[in-house]
Order: sequence, then C-alpha cells, then structure tokens
Amino acid sequence: MNSMQQGEHPAGGLEIVDLGRMAYAPAYEAQQAHHEAVLGWREASAGDGHDRPLGRVLIVEHDPVITISRRPGVAEHLLASPELLAGRGIEVCETDRGGDITYHGPGQVVVYPIVDLKRAKIRVVEYVRLLEQAVIDTIAAYGVAGERDAEATGVWVTPREGGDQAAKVCAIGVRVRKWVTLHGLALNVRTDLSHFSTIVPCGLAGRPVTNLERLLGDGCPAFGEVAGAVASRIGELLGGDG
Repeated sequence: MNSMQQGEHPAGGLEIVDLGRMAYAPAYEAQQAHHEAVLGWREASAGDGHDRPLGRVLIVEHDPVITISRRPGVAEHLLASPELLAGRGIEVCETDRGGDITYHGPGQVVVYPIVDLKRAKIRVVEYVRLLEQAVIDTIAAYGVAGERDAEATGVWVTPREGGDQAAKVCAIGVRVRKWVTLHGLALNVRTDLSHFSTIVPCGLAGRPVTNLERLLGDGCPAFGEVAGAVASRIGELLGGDG
C-alpha cells in the first residue's frame, strides 16, 4: 500500500505498520493492541535504560464507514436513512475519538499514530497541530497549499476552480489514554466525495469537502505514495526535523 516497509523506522523513531484495507472495527482492535505495546515500551525503557521507539504509525484504507463520536447531538449530523446507507454499502460505527461525525472509505489515507506523548514531551494540542503540519507539508510537495482554520481542526484548501470558501481535505480526531495517542487523521486522496452527502462532515454545516484528485486531476499521486509521505513526515516532526 505505501512506499515504506512495515516495521521501518522513519525519523523520530516511529515504526510503520501497514494494515492494508480493513473494516473499522478490526482496525480499532489493532489500535488497541498497538497502544498496549507502545505503553509497554515506556515501562521497559524506564526499567532497563534502553530507548524504544516513541510509537507506531498505522496506515489503513477503510471499507466505507461513517464514524460517530459520543459527543451529545452528534447523531443528528447523520443525514441518510439506514436503507440509503445499506444501498451504498456504508457501515455506521460509534467511536471514542474526539470530534464529531466523519466518513472513511476507499481512496482515503487514514493514519493512526500510536505515540507516547509523555516520552515525546509534547502536549495534546501541540500534537494535533503537528498532525495538521504533517499533512500541510505532504500536500505542499504536490503543489497544494493547505491551511489551518482557527475555528476548526483539520487541513483546508482553496479549490482549484476558485471561490472564497476553503474546502476540507483532511479531518483529524484523536484520543489520548495514559498519554499514548489513538485515532488520527484521514486525508482524502481519491475518496468518493458523494458519500459525504450522507453526513454533516465534522458537524460543520455548509463547509465543503474535497480530495487531491479533484484538486490535481491526472496529477493526483498514488495512495501509497501519499500514505508513506504523511507517515514519514509525522516521524520527522516528532524527531524535531523541520
């Protein structure tokens, strides 16, 4: 799937784990297992004085799924009926990440960094900004200018066809347990944008969603190339490179 080999250490000491294409539930179970492993590295490093990696970066491409956080009122942002969702092959799953409601599906690079923030000496807000920066840096290499929105987490771009309103190209939602992170980011590469019409993406009514294919046309990079680049950049930023 991606340009890096499983278990390889990019800058910052993170291991890359390629989960391939997977439904949401088993991918969440994988996150839990890797979370326990990374937490164990903290205890082992403290015990014998040897440094383990700061964490792992899981890369996955999900089957079509809408994930809904536990925040009150979020279910109201699901616009489609169960029958319509079934007809499109879209599952609905509850999630314990932060944020609101979002869609994952084929053509979308989903990255779950499982990072020990305690060992990395970084605060949660700084970590979220780091994820945004990793995406901004990655898409800049393809000539796409990503930007932050002071009112909404994620990465936004101005559509190629113009217009005053920026469109969201990457959603971010995380959870931290025992100072080790879960969940992460979803970058639209060749995602089916029509599926976003079934929700109010991230609870932001009237805000458009886009993907790299719409922005770049035939120049859109391959899924694996983007996945590897994002994962590497997260490791570099955690390692202090850039």
